Amino acid sequence: MKKIEVFDPAMCCSTGVCGTDVDPKLVQFASDLSWLQGQGVSVERFNLSQQPAAFAANEKVRATLKEQGTECLPMVVADGEIVMKSVYPTREQLALLAGAKLSFSSSNTTCCGGEKEVKEPGSSSCCGGDASKSSCC
Repeated sequence: MKKIEVFDPAMCCSTGVCGTDVDPKLVQFASDLSWLQGQGVSVERFNLSQQPAAFAANEKVRATLKEQGTECLPMVVADGEIVMKSVYPTREQLALLAGAKLSFSSSNTTCCGGEKEVKEPGSSSCCGGDASKSSCC
């Protein structure tokens, strides 16, 4: 299994799931990260406002921030490589990035065109490799 690191934009707390106006996407993402940890994956999450040293210590993250500004956040790093920028991944995408297995039931959302299996990113049979599509890899 891989190590997943999430570099969040500046937020009021470590997960952004606080206060009275909580973004449901952040609630889902926090749940998905918890699920991923339950699968045995090492997950670390860094908040720009609370842990700026972690951003400075990672050369690739630091260089990307210098080049693109904070618009590239959140940034997801898998085993030291930046794999996603500017968007929080879905549970399916996290599973792919970490090498975790997803179990699909007939009631779950399917992967592109009814497929029940999540394919590798770039596979022509799954969203044409377009990681921006939220229902699939």
